[in-house]
Amino acid sequence: MTPFNPFGWRRPHVGGPEIPGSFERLRREMVRTQLRSRDIRDERVLDAMGEVPRHEFLPPPLRYAAYQDRALPVGEDETLSQPYIVALTCQALELRAGAHVLDVGSGTGYQAAVLARMGCVVWAVELDPELAATSQARLARLGCKDIEVRAGDGTLGWGEHAPFDAVAVAAAAPDVPPALLRQMRDGGRLVAPLGDVNDQVLVKVMRTGDGYGRVHLTAVKFVPLKFPGRD
Repeated sequence: MTPFNPFGWRRPHVGGPEIPGSFERLRREMVRTQLRSRDIRDERVLDAMGEVPRHEFLPPPLRYAAYQDRALPVGEDETLSQPYIVALTCQALELRAGAHVLDVGSGTGYQAAVLARMGCVVWAVELDPELAATSQARLARLGCKDIEVRAGDGTLGWGEHAPFDAVAVAAAAPDVPPALLRQMRDGGRLVAPLGDVNDQVLVKVMRTGDGYGRVHLTAVKFVPLKFPGRD
């Protein structure tokens, strides 16, 4: 896989000009204090999070906050997840190089970039057509390989490329959409936030034959998963 370039980032116009290299320093600090100091132990996750330029996936006025320990808004009803939650999701998926991953609610494409940097082949689905188009263009500009983005209903998965080794869902629903369960490979893993607006938990689902096991990972707060055409 083609390695990431030294990215030509644009300085945000918030709080004065950035010092060259400061984003790289902040990214290293994020990995050390927010990920390693917690329960993220997968070195491939840590390496990817330390290399993917999170600030590039934010509007310029918000780039100063890219490496803070929180989710950030990226548009109407859209957020860029907290770094720790992205790392926890990727770790829980137990990914190997070459794994086929479905990324549902891919937003700006940050998590897809992390997954691809780990050596996965990623199919990303985003409901908002404009966001999907800008995400695809951004990923191409940053030199990300092995990612395909399309606009569509993520609750239906991406049947043409199933079965998937792993599925990552970045919006909350009362339960896992049935299509996503069907598109998991035997032995596959899915990580998704489940619950309502005020009470959500990040859940890992493992498929074994026709059965599914579940493990609760941590309490979270995601935007709702939208079901187009349905109440």
